[in-house]
Amino acid sequence: MDNCDDYEAIPTSKFSTHLLAGAMAGIGEHCIMYPIDCVKTRMQSVRTSQTMYRSVFGTLSTIIQNEGLFRVVRGLNIVALGAGPSHALYFSCYEHLKKTLSSGKPGQNPLVNAVAGSIATLLHDAAMNPVDVVKQRLQMHQSPYKSGIDCMRTIWRSEGSLAFYRSYTTQLTMNIPFQVIHFVTYEIGQETLNPKREYNPKTHVISGGCAGAVAAAATTPLDVCKTLLNTQEKLVLNNRNGTNVAITGMINGMRTLYVNEGLSGFFKGLRARVIFQMPATAISWSVYEFFKFMITKHTDTETNTAASTGLVMASTNLSLKGEKQ
Repeated sequence: MDNCDDYEAIPTSKFSTHLLAGAMAGIGEHCIMYPIDCVKTRMQSVRTSQTMYRSVFGTLSTIIQNEGLFRVVRGLNIVALGAGPSHALYFSCYEHLKKTLSSGKPGQNPLVNAVAGSIATLLHDAAMNPVDVVKQRLQMHQSPYKSGIDCMRTIWRSEGSLAFYRSYTTQLTMNIPFQVIHFVTYEIGQETLNPKREYNPKTHVISGGCAGAVAAAATTPLDVCKTLLNTQEKLVLNNRNGTNVAITGMINGMRTLYVNEGLSGFFKGLRARVIFQMPATAISWSVYEFFKFMITKHTDTETNTAASTGLVMASTNLSLKGEKQ
């Protein structure tokens, strides 16, 4: 493509490009895939037989039939508000570190991609973890909260501010390997399918989808523990030696999950997680690359226009000077 060089050069030097493109990618990804994310949360919950969910689309149908069509998008507004800033930090940090650590050398380095992805995850999860807590509590069966604001207020008053970060270490323990696998797989896919690194939507979708599926399958057990820590299900709390003490920490969460569900409990919602992450990651990368390309194209057009205007003005000044002489 004619804009290939500009497409690669301008985004890697403009931080604002990554911020804007990353924000749009995050909002697009989470909003489009939110109903499946709701299904995943329900399938990962420790539930009674009356609320058992056996398949992805069966669960989606059950929720809609019993609780209404809009139940599967409850909490979407909170996620949309959080996904923009968190993904802006995520993509901009990744691109900046990837360029810095590779010293601008061409070609892909899996170690560089892994390190950049891990550090970007720290920023992303710090911004997104409170949103996940609120989102998953709203997604639970018979959620007592009237709205996202009501949920945040209730958690703050009854459990304190630390409740919003109760699953943060588990989130990082899950997301750092997830993002390492994700970024390395995506970059390998791009290196294989799109070695010239042109704007090619098909390769972005394929590489992103494969990266999301592989990373999601590998980290499902940790995602189940994260869900338990976020939701603090009453059924589980009441079964823990007759106490109602909050579950804290990854080890405690794993122990509680094993006691209640056995080994199979660590793989609940595996299919839903893969079905969610595969298109979600494909959407995220394709939207990100699209906006990166469009911003680059717009910037390139403005640069060329400014240069042309400068040349015209310079020529005009020279002509006027010649006439005066």
